[in-house]
Amino acid sequence: MFDNLPRILAVLAEGLPATVTATVGGIALTIVLSFAAGLAMLSGRRWMRGVSRVYVEGFRGTSEVVQLFWIFFVLPVLTGLQLLPLAAGVLVLGLNHGAYGAEIVRGAVRSVPRAQVEGAIALSLTPAQRMTRVILPQAVVEMLPPLNNLFIQLLKSTAILSFITVAEVTDKGTKVLVPNFGQDLVLIFTVMLLIYLVLALLITGVMRPLERIAARRLGRSSVSVRRAKAGAH
Repeated sequence: MFDNLPRILAVLAEGLPATVTATVGGIALTIVLSFAAGLAMLSGRRWMRGVSRVYVEGFRGTSEVVQLFWIFFVLPVLTGLQLLPLAAGVLVLGLNHGAYGAEIVRGAVRSVPRAQVEGAIALSLTPAQRMTRVILPQAVVEMLPPLNNLFIQLLKSTAILSFITVAEVTDKGTKVLVPNFGQDLVLIFTVMLLIYLVLALLITGVMRPLERIAARRLGRSSVSVRRAKAGAH
């Protein structure tokens, strides 16, 4: 059963660079869009709330696979712009998961106690200072665990890039290995599962220390704010 294991590992390893690139690129775009859309939904400007809400509901309410096909196949017909398969995949992963991340950001910001905001106002902080020094440091602590889950979901979604010929792990497994080593079907897909599991654990291994760092910094910031408020009185 394990005679072909070295060959299976070698072929799947060829798909790792595309999977990792799509994951890292998708996460980077997800972070940017999550904060942009999440904060826009809290804006005092109605048009900003409207645009961000359309984006969030549009991408959350439609199929990620159809979004991928639309960007890769339909967009060139409409605009003449043909994206490379991997670039189209990263764009769709970021747009789709950014819509979910926007709700995480919005919810985390709104979970900050009103008393904290009022304390920042009492210290005569500007709106930008209140957001960067008081609200976001507390909100980020709440965001990180669900963002960890979102990033792992994004990693697993990279498998759909095989539909547009991106040579990632799933593509290598289903289009190269299965036709040639069909008798090792159980082994092939088990190894594929383990590869995604290891990558997911690596994401968690990065996010968990960030959660602890953010929590420690929040604790120090809270002490500083309390001292500043006491001094103001």
